[in-house]
Amino acid sequence: MNVKLPRWCVLIPCLNEEAAIAKVVNSVLALGVPVIVVDDGSEDRTAEIVGALPVTLIRHPQRMGKGQALRDGFREAVKQGYEAVLTMDGDGQHLAADIPRILAAARRYPDHMVIGARLLDKEHQPKGRRRANAFADWGISWACAQPVADTQSGQRWYPRAALELVDLPAQNFVFEAAILIAASREKGMGVVSVPIASRYQQDMRRSHFRPIRDVLRITAYTVGRVLHYGHVIRSYQLAHGRPPLILDEPVLDGPVTVTG
Repeated sequence: MNVKLPRWCVLIPCLNEEAAIAKVVNSVLALGVPVIVVDDGSEDRTAEIVGALPVTLIRHPQRMGKGQALRDGFREAVKQGYEAVLTMDGDGQHLAADIPRILAAARRYPDHMVIGARLLDKEHQPKGRRRANAFADWGISWACAQPVADTQSGQRWYPRAALELVDLPAQNFVFEAAILIAASREKGMGVVSVPIASRYQQDMRRSHFRPIRDVLRITAYTVGRVLHYGHVIRSYQLAHGRPPLILDEPVLDGPVTVTG
């Protein structure tokens, strides 16, 4: 089933991204897509660079974490009348070139979240990060009661039903896991993944994600959610008894539209 997309925008949370942010934002603007950037208290020239571009800029006076950056971005998007949001990180890991395939998945699966899953060129991922991501996928899928590929990817399509979860009491990187879980269990939403490349070039700044600290935080939250929803064995079977839903189809060249 293919349906028209709701009105949508791109949201980019960022922290100290002066080296990459202009290229990332301009690549999205070249598609004719409106952009909201949330600068989470950067100490470099990120806000100055973004402020010179034709985008909406929200700036935190101090670092508040990725969760709050996403939360404030979601609220601003809804305030501006957008009904869906496509998120991207500001460090260059995510490419605007992958957006058309993510939109195609959103059209085919309108009641799903869509994840740009780093399933290609996985050998480029640092080994520690790869192991941490695999463990997170295993646990978060269990809490979602459905298989999810690359639960840690920040390139995602959030339909309006997912945006309504903006007030979930979760912070930092836990917030993205919390939305996946609540959207799955409380909104009945599915998750479809679109394969994208793993990009960890040497000139990228060091990731703000800390595998030990952040995986422990995510694990504690996830275990709590598994127990909260109950039916622990059944949830595990639903999560790990089948492969995740993955859509990997080419998209014909054409304009990207904001209103479907």
